[in-house]
Amino acid sequence: MSAARLLVVEGNTAEARARQVAFGGQVASEGYAQLLRELFPGTVTVDICYPADAGANLPDASGLEGYDGIAITGSSLNIYTGGPEISQQIDLMRTAFTTDVPVFGSCWGLQLLTVAAGGAVRRNPRGREVGFGRRIRMTAQGVEHPMFDGKPAVFEAMTVHLDEVETLPEGARLLASNDHSVVQAAEIPVGRTVCWGVQYHPEYPFREMAAIFRRLQPSLVAEGFFADEEEEATFIADLEHFEREPANAALAWRYGIDGAVIRKDLRTLEIANWITHQVLPGRARRLRG
Repeated sequence: MSAARLLVVEGNTAEARARQVAFGGQVASEGYAQLLRELFPGTVTVDICYPADAGANLPDASGLEGYDGIAITGSSLNIYTGGPEISQQIDLMRTAFTTDVPVFGSCWGLQLLTVAAGGAVRRNPRGREVGFGRRIRMTAQGVEHPMFDGKPAVFEAMTVHLDEVETLPEGARLLASNDHSVVQAAEIPVGRTVCWGVQYHPEYPFREMAAIFRRLQPSLVAEGFFADEEEEATFIADLEHFEREPANAALAWRYGIDGAVIRKDLRTLEIANWITHQVLPGRARRLRG
């Protein structure tokens, strides 16, 4: 049986990708593709496209139809600023809506899907949510939703965002919320497909979050998350310690996190459930498996 074909859509510009790498991180789409291969070894193949890049060679509807799933990364862009690096991504998603290929979006991915489907995104009036998104709570519909199969009903998650979904598109279902952003997870049926999206980053390992904190210095001090850069450096060191020793009970107690963040299988469960409940069944319906 041939492997399922997945497309990862990179949300960042080439400049932003290079900046993340310069601070010790990984290109978002490469990290996403790596995780997909790790979660389903030998079961999936992954391509990447770069719609924020000028002159990018992007698939049309027939090209997208050749995939079994489309995943969208995070991004440092703000969707309401406009410009070709954003409009090209919106256009690509609207093309995807004409297919029956399931879509999953992380952070920017949720925001992109929302706007492409007719909803609205704004700068969060409560400011940035960064590090660990706290007390994310499933709605009644979320508790029953296959995206959250095996996930605690209240959980923490890796997160970094300035913007949030203000209004979901017509027909969307709210699946999870917290005190910082009402829309932490949603299902968006649109066109011929169904999209799942989360405002947090189930795909991130601790090392990637450490790189993001390095990149955001000294902004996080100015925004009041840390008293000074030394305090932030301690937090970054703890993130890197978590990467080496995720079962460190003292660190977990210090930051008030549990298995939903620490255990890779629980942290990435939304993505694994998308493959299990959306990608592979859809592939079977199209007689590809």
